[in-house]
Amino acid sequence: MGRVQTFDTAQAVGAALRVFWARGYADASLPELERATGLSRSSIYHAFGSKRGLFDAAVAAYLADVVQPRLRPLVADVVALDAVLDYLAGLRDALARPGSLVATHGCLLINAAGAPIAHDEAVRATIAAYRADLRHALGRGVAAHLPGLSADERDRLAETCTALVVAALALVRVDPAAALASIDAARALLT
Repeated sequence: MGRVQTFDTAQAVGAALRVFWARGYADASLPELERATGLSRSSIYHAFGSKRGLFDAAVAAYLADVVQPRLRPLVADVVALDAVLDYLAGLRDALARPGSLVATHGCLLINAAGAPIAHDEAVRATIAAYRADLRHALGRGVAAHLPGLSADERDRLAETCTALVVAALALVRVDPAAALASIDAARALLT
């Protein structure tokens, strides 16, 4: 007879997410993950298969709970005129909020892109898909905000804004002022 799970999976994944977000995959030790989740090593392996399985679950939670809600107004059936400006303002506020995970640690996936875990094909594909989703969402926001631009101009502007957002998410850990300046530059391009 198999063991009965006695923990809340979402709670354990959320705790692991905070560790991976703060430390990265390679530097998140199993003892640290055990302490954060309250699970034993055997429970982690039983529930998730491996540390990597727990990381994959944390990435899925990050996308579902952090990324997708922020992008939702930009991918709605009808995108509001100022949705892209609202997105940038909200991101700027999050990056400027002392102690918040995003202000302290940037983006889990952008951080992973610069770490050895990015050599794994599945992780690489997840990061590429995240960037494509961000670009698509910003493109829809730009199109709603500046409908008079040509398709080429909207594409260039959306690509530039995407690059500035990615730069901000990468920089916030080491140079918060530069991260905010990147968001401000994207907002200035749109106004």
